[in-house]
Amino acid sequence: MVMLHLTKTVFVILSILFGALYVFPSRTSAHCDTLDGPVVNAARKAINTDNANYVLIWVKPENEDEIRKALKRAKAKKKAAKTKEEMDKAEMELFEILVRIHREGEGAGYEGIKPAGSVEPEIALADKAVETGKLDNVIQHIQSPENREIILHLFHKIKEKSHYSVDDVPAGREFIEAYVVFIHAVEKAIKGEILHESKLHDH
Repeated sequence: MVMLHLTKTVFVILSILFGALYVFPSRTSAHCDTLDGPVVNAARKAINTDNANYVLIWVKPENEDEIRKALKRAKAKKKAAKTKEEMDKAEMELFEILVRIHREGEGAGYEGIKPAGSVEPEIALADKAVETGKLDNVIQHIQSPENREIILHLFHKIKEKSHYSVDDVPAGREFIEAYVVFIHAVEKAIKGEILHESKLHDH
């Protein structure tokens, strides 16, 4: 009976949490504008593999054309570059366009590309869990049993959606959505924040 009540509570909290990420979008891209963040890393991969799908999953369908053109320009400028500085500048132009469009898609303002290493430790820990597929280091930093169950649920959702083909952009976008929710839920849970229903309502 207690477990059933907890599961229902978790469902309610998850529903509110997903909604909160759209109500307060600036919180959903906290590490997506750094030089070592996932969006910029996706841009690097797109350039190196000549596959726009790595970056298209980070933007809405209506922005695909602009991103494809930006990627094409970046590749052309990088190929024509004679110095490393010119190559870096060509890449940075793509990074800035991609991050700006991504953040605008989340309803957040673009504030430029932040330096590498500027991610909060809680987010770095969550990112590491996604990378390794292991949640132990995250769970041990979360005190609330209810919060732990929510994080476990979100983590399983990420794993379910992580096996998409690079050519399946819609599936990739579903993974990114689950990823964003997980990252920021972990950040708040470790800090002891807003995974509790009352705190979610406060926001």
